[in-house]
Amino acid sequence: MAKDCSFDIVSEVDMQEMDNAVNQTTKEIGQRYDFKGSKAEIILEKDSLKLSAEDEYKLGAMLDILRTKMVKRNVPLKCLDPGKIESAFSGTVKQTVMIQKGISKEKGKAVVSYIKEQKLKVQAQIMDDQVRVIGAKKDDLQAVIQKLKEKDFGIELQFINFRS
Repeated sequence: MAKDCSFDIVSEVDMQEMDNAVNQTTKEIGQRYDFKGSKAEIILEKDSLKLSAEDEYKLGAMLDILRTKMVKRNVPLKCLDPGKIESAFSGTVKQTVMIQKGISKEKGKAVVSYIKEQKLKVQAQIMDDQVRVIGAKKDDLQAVIQKLKEKDFGIELQFINFRS
């Protein structure tokens, strides 16, 4: 009797690395000439970032600096979901950037249907905020991983718990 192989598809963010990127961004903002004397601030909360600055230009610059630091620390950029820019007190602007963790039901359904379109001998099922793929052959599972890497679902996908 053949034993099935499986792996899980997840979308995770290393929050320690995210915290390091935020700290580096704060440090750079404090040192940059274009931010001298301005009230620019970035705060990491549980699942979001709170940005505030004097104008939209500085807010955008802060987000660019953060993205640069995230790339250097191997934190996926697709996990950021910037909200709309709002006016705050005393002429400043603020923005909330959500940090997406896990695979939503809609994205999970898209991943599962894409796997089924590939006509490989595997089964995919949504389990909470991840997708499990099960198949009899390792080669089929590796083909699924390769196909998923080629397609953009708007989120960063990681492949974990490969069992044979």
